[in-house]
Amino acid sequence: MKKLSILIAAAALFCACGPSDGIHRLTVLATDDVHGAWFDSSYVDGCVRTSLTALNTYVDSVRVADGAKNVLFVDAGDCLQGDNAAYYYNYVDTKTEHLFVRICDYMKYDAVVVGNHDVETGHPVYDRVTKQLRRRGIPFLAGNAVRTDNGKPYWPAYKVFRKAGLKVLLIGYTNPNMKAWLDESIWSGMDFKNLIPLAQEDVDRLKARYNPQVTIVAIHSGTGLGDGSMLESQALDLYQSLRGVDLILCAHDHRQTTRQSDSIALINTGTKAKFLGIGKIEVEVKDGTVAAKSLSAGLIPVDKNRGDAAMRKAFREDYEAVKAFTLREVGMLTEDLYTRDAYAGMCDYISLLHTVQLAASGAKVSLAAPLTYNGKVNAGVLLYNDMFTIYPFENTLFKMDMTGAEIKSLLEYAYDIRLAAPGSGHVLDIVQRDDPRNNQTSWSFRNRSYNFDSAAGISYTVDIDKPAGSRITILGFADGTPFDKSAHYPVAMTSYRANSGGDLMIKGAGIPKDELASRITGKYPEIRELIYRFVEEKGILDHDTMENRRTLGEWRFIPEKKAERGIAADMALLFPARP
Repeated sequence: MKKLSILIAAAALFCACGPSDGIHRLTVLATDDVHGAWFDSSYVDGCVRTSLTALNTYVDSVRVADGAKNVLFVDAGDCLQGDNAAYYYNYVDTKTEHLFVRICDYMKYDAVVVGNHDVETGHPVYDRVTKQLRRRGIPFLAGNAVRTDNGKPYWPAYKVFRKAGLKVLLIGYTNPNMKAWLDESIWSGMDFKNLIPLAQEDVDRLKARYNPQVTIVAIHSGTGLGDGSMLESQALDLYQSLRGVDLILCAHDHRQTTRQSDSIALINTGTKAKFLGIGKIEVEVKDGTVAAKSLSAGLIPVDKNRGDAAMRKAFREDYEAVKAFTLREVGMLTEDLYTRDAYAGMCDYISLLHTVQLAASGAKVSLAAPLTYNGKVNAGVLLYNDMFTIYPFENTLFKMDMTGAEIKSLLEYAYDIRLAAPGSGHVLDIVQRDDPRNNQTSWSFRNRSYNFDSAAGISYTVDIDKPAGSRITILGFADGTPFDKSAHYPVAMTSYRANSGGDLMIKGAGIPKDELASRITGKYPEIRELIYRFVEEKGILDHDTMENRRTLGEWRFIPEKKAERGIAADMALLFPARP
């Protein structure tokens, strides 16, 4: 009881104690969407790559220059998925304290925000990491993920720090669009609130309670357009509307961005530790109150070759353990496999996914999209590392009941977001964009390529000269039986797609969101694990093994010669040099 009284008294003193008069300078450092890029050396060829090991060199330098007591270091989420190391400590070595937790402690992170890919790892992983971070004194923040049993946050919503002689309030939120991507079993016991108006309500309530001199909101949400149209990307919406907030740290869309005005700044560092976000907040205090404040936001490019030798040594055993796991031999591949071939038509890469999905589920039709934008698996010995190139995410396999008409409508939508309008001068819907990473302009797809579904189990054509919504002609099933638009068929797809990811099931197939759960007829293991089992069983992957058209059927663009020429020209713009 005496100990509790002391803690309460200390908390009251912390809340009441104001800053000293004078100039206070706070430096906020930020990362986001690191996706397991912890080591600066790849596992197969030892090539140097971007990583937290290199980024830590810059963090240490800022702490030396600005004073460690004046620096707040925050990650805005998506830490636990995307690399072999994350997978290994999520699912293989579950006895050792999670490597991410130890790295956060080593780098002296003050707080971490929960990302959607962190939730995607499942309760056993993120609950374990949450407890281990808490023991290290690092909060895992997500104030909009609320428990369904009592309405309270599942994770902490905020933390108050004493930095640079100031009281700093940090509020963290995860992505509110979680249910559109993940099966309920993964986030059971939770609901996810929209950041608008929640963030403003929390800011007002917590500022009234703690009276901070600096308030920061860290969100695993994309930058967005600022027009309120994107639930998964609300950073600019908040930037334009939040009152009483000095800095927003955002994430999710992998697009490094900074914004600032006289009253608020925004930082998005991109992905894979390529940039370190840095916010500077200068506060002038007179008579114990804030008299003036200035803000700046920037990005520091991280040189991947400037790895922290001490950090590398500290985690050497972990690196070697992941490397040994990664280099396990799985089978043989007879020809090089390019994931980008999926954009040009039917190819071995996507056919392999379809083959595995149909075999594992017994479905009549399979839907799959390219998940690695521009990867290559070399012919020869297949390593477990190659499984991450073929399938980088921990999606599970679902089987859904769909009508023939819904399948066709979904395919129309999937090809509509892939293909340009007739007469546009392109076959693929590509645009030129400025790339802030290298100050160059490059070609890219207008829409996200991981939503470019194709189908297997049926044969069909895609007419590039037809307008959107009328391009697909389904000729029948692979075995020659007719395709009936009014009939119901079992369809294999990823958990992401089955839970409305990419809107293909909703806007494409026209199935109401609240009806999707009732359409599920089967759930299966992670698709990467199914691919691994398939390769182990077959031993050798060749064209015939991956693409048996008697099982998969076939699809093609028409008119064939025109499509072939146009797509070749567009692919040359997208990928100027083949690796």
